[in-house]
Amino acid sequence: MPKIRVLVVDDSVVVRRMVSDVLSADPQLEVAATAANGKIALARLTQVNPDIVILDVEMPEMDGLETLTNIRKSFPSLPVIMYSTVTWRGAESTLEALARGAADYVTKPSNVGSAVQAIETIRSQLIPKIKAFCGRAQGFELPPDLAVPPAAKPPQPRLSRSTARVDVVAIGVSTGGPNALADLLPALPGDFPVPVVIVQHMPPVFTRLLAERLAARSQIAVKEGHGGAVLEPGCAWVAPGDYHMIVEAEANGAVLRTHQGPPENSCRPAVDVLFRSVAEAYKPHALAVVMTGMGQDGLRGCERICELGGQVLAQDAASSVVWGMPGFVAKAGLASKILPLDQLAPEITRQVLVGRARDSRGLGNGPGVAS
Repeated sequence: MPKIRVLVVDDSVVVRRMVSDVLSADPQLEVAATAANGKIALARLTQVNPDIVILDVEMPEMDGLETLTNIRKSFPSLPVIMYSTVTWRGAESTLEALARGAADYVTKPSNVGSAVQAIETIRSQLIPKIKAFCGRAQGFELPPDLAVPPAAKPPQPRLSRSTARVDVVAIGVSTGGPNALADLLPALPGDFPVPVVIVQHMPPVFTRLLAERLAARSQIAVKEGHGGAVLEPGCAWVAPGDYHMIVEAEANGAVLRTHQGPPENSCRPAVDVLFRSVAEAYKPHALAVVMTGMGQDGLRGCERICELGGQVLAQDAASSVVWGMPGFVAKAGLASKILPLDQLAPEITRQVLVGRARDSRGLGNGPGVAS
């Protein structure tokens, strides 16, 4: 069976050697070549024909953004994973790279002096993403916590007779999420009548910049979440990096809380944490949306939302960068609809508005946060 061929591009000799050594130790991977900057990388692309590129963001002569732009001209479908620092500049460049067509990113350890931490980051974060993007084409099986379980037949939407109106929309997303959110949120109307709460797996700094970029493109307000924020209609809150975000019901409405409890599904923020709190606060009035991402974060939270009468939508496989998170939810039979990305915003809006129209005629189950 052929190995996945990787081109490693980084201006640091130490980083190139470390990444190459860790990747080469995996029997399914092969470092086809390395490059110290973008110009060298572009020359080696045609020489070694890699299956995937690991691309540093900040480099002399030709940085990661310029290199990515040139890669996309000649290799539009070649997966590129950005290797970025957790800094304001690194976050800005990484989000721009995702907008320009990078498949995903991995952040370098903040303590660059710790070789053990750097090696563990490569093993636990970079290698699974390489295999997620290339493994299927090469015939490799993903680890059980990343691979969607096989089904004897295509997943069927969950039959639901709920007539409760929607009072909150909760979104969980990971790999491919920034671009997916950039398509979905701007498609929601400016007078969207309920709040939106979002977990996008991202580190600190990245989540604030993501919220700002989404706000600039959307008709609704988009902010980074913080403790004590009161949920308001027409505003979306993005969970802050390295903090779980939850919703709590209070006498005058719902408020956000953040905490640094243990990671769930190796994630903080975690979708399951948010979804469980939304289920308890809103009960049948919650609508969950699970979008592109690796792993199964969100599955248990969706189970709780369904148990309490809420609804779940899942993004379909064809429009997902990785059909892990929505795939687990769909194949568990929890989603009432499985839709392509461009149909999610219209369906969310439809469910929210139809429920309100029904209530205005006296036919619904009533409004508000559960008490």
